[in-house]
Amino acid sequence: MTSKGGRNLIILGIVSALIALGTTGISLAIYHNSGDIYLDRSRPGFLPDEGEDDNDDPIEEYTFDKTGAFSDEVLKEYVEKFSEVLENIEEYEKPFGEAALSDESLGVK
Repeated sequence: MTSKGGRNLIILGIVSALIALGTTGISLAIYHNSGDIYLDRSRPGFLPDEGEDDNDDPIEEYTFDKTGAFSDEVLKEYVEKFSEVLENIEEYEKPFGEAALSDESLGVK
């Protein structure tokens, strides 16, 4: 037979688990009912809307040869690939400036 303290500890564990399950259920219901679940693009299996492309302009990543050989040709190839990426970055007009959120840049007007 368990002591009074042991029984109270079991009751505390059960009540704690019920509270955790209840609050988790409530938070998931709010998450679903608010519509935020449909905005979460990190969910597995998320499908883009019609007309929305996953990658409009995919940039190929450059990796060095796994053998570890390093030569002038490898360096030149890396600089060429890096220059392409740098040009793409420089095409943006102050991505963190006020103009990035203007009506024109967002396509609202």
